[in-house]
Parts: sequence; C-alpha cells; structure tokens
Amino acid sequence: MKNTKYLFFTFLSFMIISCDVQKEKLVVEVYETSASGNNLQKLENFSADENQENTVKIKLFPKQKKQTITGFGGSFTESTAYLLNKLSKENRAKIIEAYFGESGAKYSLTRTHMNSCDFSLSQYSYAPVEDDKELKHFTIEEDKDDIIPMIKDAMKVSKDGFRILSSPWTASPWMKDNKKWVGGKLLPEYYDTWALFFSKYVTAYKNEGIDIWGFTVENEPLGNGNNWESMHYTPDEMTNFVQNHLGPKLEADYPNVKILGYDQNREHLKEWIDSQYATEATSKYFDGTAIHWYASTFHYYPEELQYAHKKAPNKYLIQSEACIDAEVPVWKDDAWYWKKEATDWGWDWAPEKDKHMHPKYAPVNRYARDIIGCLNNYVDGWIDWNMVLDTKGGPNWFKNWCIAPVIVNPETDEVYFTPLYYTLSHFSKFIRPEAKIIGLENSDKEIMVTAAENPDGTIAVVIFNEGENKKNIELSLNEKEINVNLNKQSIQTIIITN
Repeated sequence: MKNTKYLFFTFLSFMIISCDVQKEKLVVEVYETSASGNNLQKLENFSADENQENTVKIKLFPKQKKQTITGFGGSFTESTAYLLNKLSKENRAKIIEAYFGESGAKYSLTRTHMNSCDFSLSQYSYAPVEDDKELKHFTIEEDKDDIIPMIKDAMKVSKDGFRILSSPWTASPWMKDNKKWVGGKLLPEYYDTWALFFSKYVTAYKNEGIDIWGFTVENEPLGNGNNWESMHYTPDEMTNFVQNHLGPKLEADYPNVKILGYDQNREHLKEWIDSQYATEATSKYFDGTAIHWYASTFHYYPEELQYAHKKAPNKYLIQSEACIDAEVPVWKDDAWYWKKEATDWGWDWAPEKDKHMHPKYAPVNRYARDIIGCLNNYVDGWIDWNMVLDTKGGPNWFKNWCIAPVIVNPETDEVYFTPLYYTLSHFSKFIRPEAKIIGLENSDKEIMVTAAENPDGTIAVVIFNEGENKKNIELSLNEKEINVNLNKQSIQTIIITN
C-alpha cells in the first residue's frame, strides 16, 4: 500500500512539474498574403501542431536592438498623380486611402522627383530660363495640377503623416556641359545655382503647405544608358558638390532637411560610401545614403549593405527606388505575380558577365525577399517607385514601361490592387517609424524572417516562404511561444501583443 501511495504521489509530482514547464502561449494576430488567394487576410485559424516533425524554430531577442526604422512607402510621380486625376472621385479616394489611410498600407516614407523624369508626361524644369543664375524665374507651376494635389490628399488621410524625399533626375540643360536633358555633367559655374535650386524647391513646397524631409543629390548619378533625364557625377564630384555647395546652402536655409548621397544600384555602393565618409569634413553634410535594387532580380547585396552601415552606423541607409521594370502590367491575374515569368532590364541588356544576376523571378518573391534582406542588413527605409500606373505600364514619355502595385484603366475607371500592394503592406502597415529591428534565430534557411519592435511595444514578425512546402513555425519570445501554420508561397506578418 505504501508503494502504491509513493508511486501515485510521484506521478502527481511529475504532472505538476510538467505543467509548470509548459510555456505560456503568445497572444498574436496573423495576416497572410499567399499564392492560394489570401491578400493581407487576417487568419482566424492559424494554429499548428506543436508535436509536428521538422518544425521551424524562430526565436526572438528584443534586447538585441539594431537600426531604427525611418519608414516604408512609394513615390509621387507625375504619371501616378495624372492617372488619379483621370479616375472618378470615388476611385481616387479609394487609392489614396489604400496607401495612406488607417485602413490601408499607412505609408510613412515617400519620394518624388524634382523637374521631370521618365515617368512624367513631358520634359520640364522648374528653372526654364537660360543663364538665370539667381533663379528669379523658378517655378513649381508644373506640379500644381497633379503631384501637389495628390500629396495634399494623402496628407489629409494620413493619421501619422509621412516624410517626403525629393530627387532630381537632371538640372536644367542650360546648366550642363552637353546642354541636353540626358547625360552630361553640371558645369562648375552653376554649382551654387544648383544648390540654390534645392533651397528654392523647399520654399516653394512649404508655401503649398508641404514639408520636404530630405533630398537625394542625384537620381542614378552613374547614368541610365542615355535614355531619359540624367546627369552624371563621380563619387568625388558628388562629395565635392555636397561638401562645398549644397550642404552649406541647406545648412543656412533649411538645416533640418536631410541629404542622402549616391542613389543607384548596390553593387557600386562601397566606392560611394568611401568617398562620402572619407573624412569628418566630407561626412559633415551627408545624413545618409540612398540605394536602388536594379542590379539583380534576386540578390540584395548584404555585404555591401553591411559595409555601408559599419562605415557610417549613425547615418540613414534608405532603399529609395524599386519596381518590376521592363514589363507591361498583367491585369487582374494575381497568379502571374507569384510565378517566375517576369524579367527585368538585365534579361536583355545586362553585360554577359552580369546575366546570371537577372534571371526570371516572381514579382512577389522579389519584393518580399529584397525588403526582408534589406531590413536584416541595416537598411532603415524602403521606398517603392510609382504608386499607380495604367495597363500599358505608363504613362511614360520614353515608353519605359513598368509595373506598379496598383494598376488602373482610366478609360473604364477600373482599379486593380496587385499582390505587390499587399506584399508592401505587410511591412508598411505593421512596422512603424521609430520601430527597432531586433535580433532573431531562424532554424530553416528555406524561409526568410525579420522582426521589429514598434514604439507601442508590439512586435511585428514578417515571414516569407517562397517554397512549395507548407511550414510549421514555432515562434518564441522570452518564455512564451506559439505554433503557426505557414502556407506555401506565402508572406505572413505576425503581430505579438503581449
């Protein structure tokens, strides 16, 4: 009898101990976009079997704080704003709410162009009068029909507001050595005039009730194949212009406006970083660096990104432009955006040595992979290109067709939110400005994961499964955990609220 009692109490003690060591459940919300049809769908039934084999273990370490997030968003181009003007008031409002409203993507970081670019209806400059060194005839009249009204409407629906980064594609042709819109360099005699141009732009937009957060010095200073508006700098030429002209001018007139250098593809990032941050004097006016993704359809250049961070850990590192280029949009066919059908400029035009960097790659995969790769390598902001394009991939005066997350047919007043819109929303809606990227461990190399702690204390975990196999995720934070089903070809944002 004594032995029976002993065994009973031993078993009871074991059960109590077992219950004690069971981890408490995390309280989470799960949102999914998938090839199977979910578009930022909040999942009500996401639990997975805790005892399933081959469970992917993701551990979060919120004490390991990394970069501070500046924001996510897209670009106000003349093409986008022009198309919104062609739609019904209802659809115009629907798109602006979808990008900037509380029910939408909540964009927090945006970009626009100074003077015209390829996604303009024509070529124009705010300084059209030749040899106007004092810019007495400076005017932003060209923007008042489309870009400025769109920005103002976005401001009305944005609860938290958003930052605007402005980029010139070229100075006025009369300021350049070749006197053309395309290519050429800024003549030294106009360096101060061009610096004044930036200051006058801030003033003109401020007079419209719009604050400019920052500038990139030049969109694609290495050029774009002599196709559309461009102006060339070497790294040292740009550093000289910022150090001795643009920096001092903005410091005097608008000291809080940021200056970002470079603004082109990541494979050349190191040489620009070395020039910008060579000395304390060269570094003084650079608040950070801007980059693009067009060097590859799949590679996000982690070594170059880490190099930039280590060289200037307290400076911004912002992805300022990305799109599925050299493609005409596919209309109302979500499945296409999940398939390896899309090419880019490099498929046809890259040098032979670089062809391997430009395979066909699924558009959704490209976005998700790049954003997570960037966030895990110290990028603090990520900006898409056009927010809206038409079914041809324009309008674009050069016929440089591209894809936007939202496609419209102004003739029929139809709107198509592609899976790219929902992919971007997984980040912009749930990872807010001033969030901190945090450390994590991921046991499965087939999936990509990033995580950020928001200012309100919530943690957003974004998981991307490019593969054809469903995954069981065991997500743990401190002494709490939860098991979540991750569908094949899917993106999930998991919001941890406790």
